Amino acid sequence: MTKLSSDQRSPERRKRDEQIASEPKLSPPQLPPDAVPAQIETLLARQSRRPLAVPGVVENGLVRPLDANVKLPEHSRVIIVASDGQ
Repeated sequence: MTKLSSDQRSPERRKRDEQIASEPKLSPPQLPPDAVPAQIETLLARQSRRPLAVPGVVENGLVRPLDANVKLPEHSRVIIVASDGQ
């Protein structure tokens, strides 16, 4: 069961969320009738690099991995996910 909490969004954010939710849904893509569905695992297996989650800390605006043994390839694409500190 999910735990309910008070809505802490700003009025601007709440308005934007409602606007996004009210937008019409996108129509399904037009595929040829003989198209064969593929699982996402098949796509990921063909890629030479696999996703990697690494804990890190931000210092002076730079993200530093906590594990010194982690070496990321040059020009790696990185997605930063931050907690709110609570």
